[in-house]
Amino acid sequence: MNTRHCVIDSQLGELTLVADGNALIGVYFKHHWHRTDPSTFGARVDADSDALLAEAGVQLADYLAGNRADIALPVSLRGDQRQLRVWKMVSDIPFGGTITYGELAIALADGTTPQEVGQAVGRNPLCVVIPCHRVVGSNGQLTGYAGGLKRKQFLLELEESADVKAARLF
Repeated sequence: MNTRHCVIDSQLGELTLVADGNALIGVYFKHHWHRTDPSTFGARVDADSDALLAEAGVQLADYLAGNRADIALPVSLRGDQRQLRVWKMVSDIPFGGTITYGELAIALADGTTPQEVGQAVGRNPLCVVIPCHRVVGSNGQLTGYAGGLKRKQFLLELEESADVKAARLF
């Protein structure tokens, strides 16, 4: 296909956006935990010269500014069957919501452990787009995030309702 990438600045720092054909296949932080080998990213292009990457940049910027609740882009996920199932479930977590690794494991109903769910979540190639920041540890505590816990906290706070934000002030 036509694999290519661009690097954009965002409120979360530098992001590498990777596309193949008409689908986004990667959104990676600079020091992403399980970043795909950059040699697979294809040619580097100017984001503004590529319609899909430009739209991805606009939607990500709008989301990070609090101006949109979802990112609606064509995506193509590459992973094993368990990863694909977990990523689909993570995609369905509503804006402002969270779920635990254990709850996802129970919902899979196939013997997958919370740790295995965590491994799949940690290998999500489309951070923010597939909202893996909405997956938390038991009792709601923040646990690992490919972009670091500060970014995870930022994203969760970005999605908080006004009532929850107001309650946190006191």
